[in-house]
Amino acid sequence: MERNVIAKNTLIIGDIKADGDFRIDGTLEGNITIKGKVIIGATGSVKGNIIAGIADIEGESTGSLKVEKTLTVKSIAKISGDVVVGKLSIEPGADFNATCIMTGIIKNVENSNGKKSQTKKIFK
Repeated sequence: MERNVIAKNTLIIGDIKADGDFRIDGTLEGNITIKGKVIIGATGSVKGNIIAGIADIEGESTGSLKVEKTLTVKSIAKISGDVVVGKLSIEPGADFNATCIMTGIIKNVENSNGKKSQTKKIFK
């Protein structure tokens, strides 16, 4: 996949959608929707909603954050807003002022007759 970059000292106002990965070392005032991985570097800031497959945050995020797989929050990160993640990793020292929901995995399970007709929510 391709990696797009918003460089340090760059301000973008507007929404971003991409299939590849995205690294933000500057400032984004708007929403970002990424199918791949979004990285917010130490000097990066997002003031808006983030939707991504995977996210690593070292800088600042203000707004809702929805990560399908794993959100990694580094020790110098500042996050505020609503967070929905599959898995969450927070380093000590991070500023995490958010409501957080961890989603489970829907999995088919067999009943006593051997039929796969039920689903069960498994949290990992």
